Amino acid sequence: MSKKTKIILTILIVCIVIGVIWTCSGSGSKYKVTYESETVQKRNISSSVTATGTVEPVTKVEVGTQVSGIVSKLYADYNSNVKKGEIVAELDKTNLLNELASAKSNLASSKSEYEYQLKNYTRMKTLHEKQLISDNDYESALLSYEKAKNTYETNKNEVSKAQTNLGYATITSPIDGIVLSREVEEGQTVNAGMETPTLYIIARDLTDMRVIANVDEADIGGVKEGQRVSFTVDAYPNDTFEGKVTQVRQEATEESNVVTYEVVISAPNPDLKLKPGLTANVTIFILERDNVLSVSAKALRFTPSESLVGPEDEIIDCEGTHKVWTREGKTFKAHAVELGISNGSLTEILNGITEGTQIITDLSIGKMPGSSSMSSETSSESQERSPFAPGPPGKKKK
Repeated sequence: MSKKTKIILTILIVCIVIGVIWTCSGSGSKYKVTYESETVQKRNISSSVTATGTVEPVTKVEVGTQVSGIVSKLYADYNSNVKKGEIVAELDKTNLLNELASAKSNLASSKSEYEYQLKNYTRMKTLHEKQLISDNDYESALLSYEKAKNTYETNKNEVSKAQTNLGYATITSPIDGIVLSREVEEGQTVNAGMETPTLYIIARDLTDMRVIANVDEADIGGVKEGQRVSFTVDAYPNDTFEGKVTQVRQEATEESNVVTYEVVISAPNPDLKLKPGLTANVTIFILERDNVLSVSAKALRFTPSESLVGPEDEIIDCEGTHKVWTREGKTFKAHAVELGISNGSLTEILNGITEGTQIITDLSIGKMPGSSSMSSETSSESQERSPFAPGPPGKKKK
């Protein structure tokens, strides 16, 4: 016998021994298959997205001044209730009164000049029509009249402007509301230059609030006006507040390469718990269907395997994209179903199965009692493990 033949025979013997050991230790063990089931029933299906936002009043105005000056008097403070037209502050009026007096003086002087030039022009016009004066004398009188008239009109405008500025020194509330913030102190100088200085921030009605939520670009596609919203604030962790989406703004905001969109949410606040500036943890319900026939998502993924069912079991399949399975005795039967909405864990069934039907959702494999060929570690790992789930890491296949 050649050396090559001996090697081949040795390999064959080793393979036979390994096969015998495998058969005796592994395949000889008996297992039982347990099927999990559920009842097709009507349930509520909802899906939501989460975001964070800020609570703020629906109407909030900044009260400022259009003239520069020194704040002489403040009549409102934080949390003051004010009425529309109520005086909330005054600026020192000394300079404004002087400007008005100067404008009135200039107006009086220009008025006298205007009236004189008007009479002179009227007289010169009559003489010119009778050809008693030259054209140059007439045109000179006309020019003087128009110049006096323009000066008079300009000074009238200056008086009106000075009176308006004097009125601006008295600051009134533009709305009924409550003072959220006071930005100045008495004696402080405010400069109405390129930007109007703010004296107060006033909210119209704190019982009618809103939340400005920043929704991620991946979630914004499902957000629509009218959807129900619930949110919490850290100030009242045990309270849940309700609202609705009132506006989805189209402008995107990008910060640190994260794109979000502003969503405006109504927030009724009858007990005044919600305060401006609070951070809200928002849940927007983008999908809600109540009392619809549904099954769990895993029921739609289940398919009986011929390698796992018993030799006496029968599998009756059917045509269909989506199926659920029932079991009667030793018969597994597929039912084609039409699906509706889904939130990932529950799926609506439109037709194909009736309410109250027991369907199979999953199976697990356990060792039969009395089997001693597997170690306790292997037994515990095999007990109640789905054949579709991957094995634990670090274990070699046998």
